[in-house]
Amino acid sequence: MKNFLTMLKNGSVIGGITMVVFYQIVMISVFMGGYSAIPKNISKLTIAIVNEDATAGKEIAQQFEKQLPFHIVSDLKLDEAKEDLDNRDIHMIVHIPADFTQLLSKQGEHPQMDFFINQSNSAMISSTMQTVSSQIAANLNQQFAIQGVQGILEGMKMPTDQAKELAADIPVKMTSNIVNTNPTPAGMHNQMAPFFLTMVNYTGAMIFSMMIVGAINFLKAKMGRAQAFWSSQAVIAVVSLIAPLVGITIYFCIQGGYGAETFIKVWLLHSLELFAAIQFMSIFSFLLKEKAIFINLTFMLIQTISSGATVDYDMMPGFFKFLSHISIMFYTVQTDFSLFFGGGKTTQHLTGLIIMALASFLIAGLSYLLTSPVSKDESITPTTAS
Repeated sequence: MKNFLTMLKNGSVIGGITMVVFYQIVMISVFMGGYSAIPKNISKLTIAIVNEDATAGKEIAQQFEKQLPFHIVSDLKLDEAKEDLDNRDIHMIVHIPADFTQLLSKQGEHPQMDFFINQSNSAMISSTMQTVSSQIAANLNQQFAIQGVQGILEGMKMPTDQAKELAADIPVKMTSNIVNTNPTPAGMHNQMAPFFLTMVNYTGAMIFSMMIVGAINFLKAKMGRAQAFWSSQAVIAVVSLIAPLVGITIYFCIQGGYGAETFIKVWLLHSLELFAAIQFMSIFSFLLKEKAIFINLTFMLIQTISSGATVDYDMMPGFFKFLSHISIMFYTVQTDFSLFFGGGKTTQHLTGLIIMALASFLIAGLSYLLTSPVSKDESITPTTAS
């Protein structure tokens, strides 16, 4: 019992117990808060209704606006809607062609309604929009069938109730044309590749930042404060450039199908991500020493939500949406979606990542200066020394 209590009072054991409890509290709190947005905030997703038919299409569009549980946009032209879809500002386009009513009224004709879905999105968005498009088509077909045949049967002097019953068995009238833009290769692992590649680099950066700061603090007495800092920056730059090659090469070798240009772009993107993440987490390592793990781990878990890899930006609770603007993982994941599968805002997201890298570097340097006072030897001027 004495040995048990002695072991229990050991600093390392206490630290380990603290981390076990802390990790549970943070992870459950973050995930419960973040993933509660699905499907609670699904109404914040945007669908564009582009109606080019002045007759039945107008009524159908109005019906969509009243019945669909989404944010509906109906004032865009098709080209404008496609651009917003590519930029991930809207999540699906429902297009009603100009000849919809004309074909609807002709015997044997099957009018077509177009559904445009951008696959360069989180898996949740893609699957949700696929389901919604199928439900819209099924509901409209049932409605058209009942209305069309009921009129014919009533014209034959059949009672209204009987006409409605027989009309329910009519075959499909409308066809749905689902257009998947920026398609992803088959397999869930491909849809999640931007998140996996980003997460593995960020996790590595968290561990490396603690080690490099420890090395700086150990060697600064020998090297000098400035030399220790700039030498560490050279190491960080080399590691950031080379380390991402491992994970990216594994993914590209297993998946295949991508060219050298995509490989180089993805490699350089994650090199920038790794550099930015190391700098960002070094800030807390300089200021809080070994306690930095509590801040860095918390922020990493928050970014699993705010990255937009699983929960779309428009669906995020306000806390996660706010933090996405300073989230290294958000800018990286969104850029990855565009590099791998296509889509817009590449420059905007890449610019955000560059700003985060530069700001983190400057703040990390300032944190080092604040926590590493000038030693007596460094304060001696050349004249005094002589």
